[in-house]
This record gives sequence, C-alpha cells and structure tokens, in this order.
Amino acid sequence: MTQKQLKQPTSVVTGAAGFLGSHLTDLLLAHGHKVIGIDNFVTGSVDNIVHLGGNPNFKFIQQDVTEFIFLDVPVDYVWHFASPASPIDYLELPIQTLKVGSLGTHKALGLAKNKKARFLIASTSEIYGDPLIHPQTEEYWGNVNTIGPRGCYDEAKRFAEAMTMAYHREHKVETRIVRIFNTYGPRMRINDGRVVPAFVSQAIKNKPVTVFGKGQQTRSFCYVSDLIEGIYRLMMSDYDLPVNIGNPVEMTMVEFAEEIIRATKSKSKIVFKPLPQDDPKQRKPNITKARKILKWEPKVKLADGLTDTIAYFRTKV
Repeated sequence: MTQKQLKQPTSVVTGAAGFLGSHLTDLLLAHGHKVIGIDNFVTGSVDNIVHLGGNPNFKFIQQDVTEFIFLDVPVDYVWHFASPASPIDYLELPIQTLKVGSLGTHKALGLAKNKKARFLIASTSEIYGDPLIHPQTEEYWGNVNTIGPRGCYDEAKRFAEAMTMAYHREHKVETRIVRIFNTYGPRMRINDGRVVPAFVSQAIKNKPVTVFGKGQQTRSFCYVSDLIEGIYRLMMSDYDLPVNIGNPVEMTMVEFAEEIIRATKSKSKIVFKPLPQDDPKQRKPNITKARKILKWEPKVKLADGLTDTIAYFRTKV
C-alpha cells in the first residue's frame, strides 16, 4: 500500500449545513474521511450538523464560499454543494444564487487546483430547464429561460458546469459533475417551497394540499441516502462527464399528493392553484450511465422513504 492509501482522506464540503451537504458529510465520516465543512447558513441550518459537535474528524468553518477559501492542511476531495436550491430561494436570493454558482464554484475549484484534490460539482436537473425530450439524458442541452424567475439557479449551475470543465481541460483538475434530480428526506427545510415539505406539512396539519395547474406535471423522487451513495460512487469513479443521479419512477403531482395524504393518514383535500412561470412539466432522469458506470440505482421505495421523512417533519411542524 502506498502512503497516500494509508492516510486518512480529507474532504471539504461546501454547503455542509444544508440538506444534502449534511447527509454527504455523515456518509464521508462513515467512510473514514476527515471532513471540513463550510457554510454561511443562508439556507443551511446548525440543526443539520449539531450531532457532529465534538467529532474529532469534523471541523466546521462559517464562511461565504464566494470569498477566498484558505486551508493550511492537505485536501483530497472538494465537494461543492453550496447553493440555495428551492424556488422560494431563487425569488428571495437571486444574486446570492448566481454568485455561489459562479464565484463560489471558482473559489472551490481554485482550492481543488491548489491542493491537487479531486473536485465534484453538485449540478442539477434544472440545467435541462423545461425539457423537450423525455426522459432526460446527459447529452441533452436543455431548454432554459435565461431571464425567467428560475434563471438565476439554472444559469448558475450551467455556468458552474462550464467552469468545472474549463478547470479540467486547462488546469488538469480531476473533476466530476453530478446532475441531481428531485430528492427528499429528513433535514429538508419545511418552508422551502418544494413539493415534499409543502405537501407533508400541509397534510400533517390537515390543511388543503395545494397542487399547481391541473397536477399532471410529473416528478420523480429519490430518497436522500440513495442519492448520496450515487454521488459518492461518482466521485470515486474515473468518469469526468456529467451523470444523472435520481429516481426514474415518475408520478404526477396529483398522484404524489394522494400518496402523501395516505401516508400521513390526513384529512386534507387537494386544492388546485395556477401553475408558476417556467415550472417544468416533466422531470425524469435517464440513469443508464449511473447504472452502467457506477453500478448504482435507487433502492429505497417511496413508501419507506416517506415514513422517515414524515416522522422528521412531525418533529418540526
């Protein structure tokens, strides 16, 4: 075994106090990594990482990643997860969303280059916009409204992917790009405007469950532990082009609302509201690459994932 294989790997996770960043941190610690978490708590929460207090393998830095990241230790992996990531955030924090995707990605890539570390960008299915092909493969270039209300997030992530590939080509940084589709699980913010927290919190309170449009738009939901496992496998693989990670089981919003009402044993009824601007009508990953290259596919059934998620939200409502 070489010296590098013997030593404990060090991972830097930006957005470590967020929903996905905190679950990633837990997985890395379980795999024996030292983790340096960075977050400025714009959308992250101390509650998501409070259980790590006193863990000698976890160090936390409160910082905006759009500023220079200085670390005086060796780093093996940089996982760039920092970003607001819900429709409510895009409306309230459009400039911060653009800055963390552009300047934040630049700073995180700079760190990876300086430390000769492998870099992974948490990109998104949103780069496909309101897709004209279905399901979405990694080769699809997308259909995005650059000046719409979601444009700040879509374009920030598209830029982040371009910046990542530029560092890969020009500076020979080892890079990985994951395109994340709808994910759910404990630690989601209850008021973040996304469909899982919205439906679950409404159903728990026996309030009307609000579905937009006619509720025929589709989503596919991946449980967080499945997603994080897929992302970990991608970082540890030799593949440097984008990979979709998500659950290909597709359902309409009406079907999903009914599933939540059943799972919470709620008395809620479904009500319909106008569809928001640029809301994608279909969202379903083609995960052929993940299956082939990473030997990955989701394992957690929706009913099982919802049980844990609903239990978490009951403690928050």
